[in-house]
Amino acid sequence: MRILIDIGHPGHVHLLKNTIQQLKKNGHIIYVFVKDIPVAKKLLTVYGIEFIDLGKKRTSILGKLFYQLKYNWILARFVRKNNITLGIGSSITLAHISKITKMKSIILDDDDDEMQPFFVKFGHPFADVILSPDSIKRKNKRTIYYAGTHELAYLHPANFITEFGIIKNLGFKENDTYFVLRFVALQGHHDIGHAGISLEQKRILIQMLKPYGKVFITSEKEIESEFEEYRLPVSPENILTLMSYSTLFLGDSQTMTSEAAILGVPALKLNTFAGKLSIPNELEKKYQLCYAFHPENFEGFIHKLNELLSNLPSLKVEWQERRAKLFNDKINVTSFFVWFIENYPNSSKIMNENPNHQYNFK
Repeated sequence: MRILIDIGHPGHVHLLKNTIQQLKKNGHIIYVFVKDIPVAKKLLTVYGIEFIDLGKKRTSILGKLFYQLKYNWILARFVRKNNITLGIGSSITLAHISKITKMKSIILDDDDDEMQPFFVKFGHPFADVILSPDSIKRKNKRTIYYAGTHELAYLHPANFITEFGIIKNLGFKENDTYFVLRFVALQGHHDIGHAGISLEQKRILIQMLKPYGKVFITSEKEIESEFEEYRLPVSPENILTLMSYSTLFLGDSQTMTSEAAILGVPALKLNTFAGKLSIPNELEKKYQLCYAFHPENFEGFIHKLNELLSNLPSLKVEWQERRAKLFNDKINVTSFFVWFIENYPNSSKIMNENPNHQYNFK
């Protein structure tokens, strides 16, 4: 099978790296396209995945629209020329060109409809099938639900192996206390009108954490000069390992909050998406692995942080127990993806008739 993978965010590299490697191992021909996102390209290079650069992303609505048309044209030409069978990814581009070529599109979407009206209106109707976590409920009939999350595609124990040597090289012992903070740019089309942690709030959090252990910052945008000393001292491909041994995660990132929670690290998120997203809500309400607060409720955020800091010795064991409950309910998402892709469209029929088939992939 000839398969096209479209990468539009560094998180998509993590999401699909194991699937890509397994599909290649099984003899499929894989073409990976990526926009000019330095971190995404670095990750692809580190994982030994060849890619074709699609050029720079745009941040303005008009810019996004113009370049969307450009991407559609480039990929449509490539699909026809190379006789692509399937397009896999989270992009509107794949959905569009599957309607003007012989290629079928499998869209991986873990966002709630209400949070991405543009994609729902102009992407979903053109997709052949949408795969989404079962904590999300959609109005369309193209969606097939699975018991998992995007993060479980690469953080499932079958796929994620920590390397303590990375931590040791930073001068840490296994049970040392340190904190990872993540600040994002909020520049996606679904981020318009939303806000995260302010500069003053960053200062307060750092001062609260410093007496307990080291503080590390990873930022999607340029780190403020006053925080330079806290810059995360590892390359992007090792951030998850560093976070897996951390004591607490704090930030305004949706993805890294979920990653920390799934790794069994207590996670606190502060942004205006708090309470509005199905996946973080499930991780918080059902499994008690993370907590979300609106920036206007910074007082509540601080209260919860103080509560966690006062119980540091017991957190690791308690969160690993909560994590075990999550994994008992969920599947190995990568194994499911590989099966679904290799057997499409029959796999779609099987899942519609018997959704429990997915539990063969634990």
